[in-house]
Amino acid sequence: MNSDARAGLVRTTPRRLGPDGPDVGPLALGLWRFTSSDIGANGAFVEAGLDLGINLVDLADVYGMDWGGTGFGACEANLGAVLDARPELRERMVLATKGGIVPPLPYDSGAAALQEACDASLQRLRTDRIDLYQIHRPDMFTHPAELADTLDGLIASGRVGAVGVSNYTPAQTRALAAHLDHPLVSTQPEFSAACLDPMRDGTLDLCSETGIVPLAWSPLAGGRLMRQSPLAGGRLVSEGEGVRPELLETLDRLAEREGVNRAAVCVAFVLAHPTAPVAIVGTQKPERLVSLQAALGVHLDRNDVYDVIEASEGQPLP
Repeated sequence: MNSDARAGLVRTTPRRLGPDGPDVGPLALGLWRFTSSDIGANGAFVEAGLDLGINLVDLADVYGMDWGGTGFGACEANLGAVLDARPELRERMVLATKGGIVPPLPYDSGAAALQEACDASLQRLRTDRIDLYQIHRPDMFTHPAELADTLDGLIASGRVGAVGVSNYTPAQTRALAAHLDHPLVSTQPEFSAACLDPMRDGTLDLCSETGIVPLAWSPLAGGRLMRQSPLAGGRLVSEGEGVRPELLETLDRLAEREGVNRAAVCVAFVLAHPTAPVAIVGTQKPERLVSLQAALGVHLDRNDVYDVIEASEGQPLP
């Protein structure tokens, strides 16, 4: 056994978005289910997260078209209503949103479409600045040079503080970065104990190389690593749906050892990678935020994380 095999790997310190950017906590509020119009309850939930040090708030203009939302832009508008009623909360958060999906079109990152999308997000959010603006999905019919010009312009205008990408391949990320005057500070891949793609496809390697911060969406595999989780339309996803039983057993063993629930171990696994990802959690319940925050006290060593990987992939490491 290596001398450091028992060293704790879970990274709990703040992450900095870019060389001059803001610090964010290891967990982020994912507001893709932020579809309630109750301003008081919504404000209390956001404040509960901020009080826990969960200061990165992640949105997209397309959020609100499911999870019982009223349509495109609904989740941004709901947060905007909170910030209008309680402007002091805006000062405590790092506000992130995404653009580039323009229903009924698939993706459009052309200059006119993206500037219009950013301005519309600013209006819905009732703010004059988005701290982190990310391209939601790559538009393969917009040249990265054109996209870079647009993003640089949004920063120069003061409407955006920093820029990043979401669901981009490493090659797509490099291509965009090559034309930008400002650095890409984030990339947002799906990453969990059940989805190890960013560890295998070069995404996290690129983060190691460049200092880009990975923002992991769906760290609980869309609820498949939970007991049960409600999906749009009221359907419940079953425990372990599409997940190897060995993985659930391994996670439960670690959870019992650490005295936490399975979800906390899942989040801790994401936080253990040396690129120091941020885990974007999608719960809308303050009490669940507290239980997920327990991930910061979980001890995972190399034996533990490689046990999770072997159980997830169903084969021993070479």
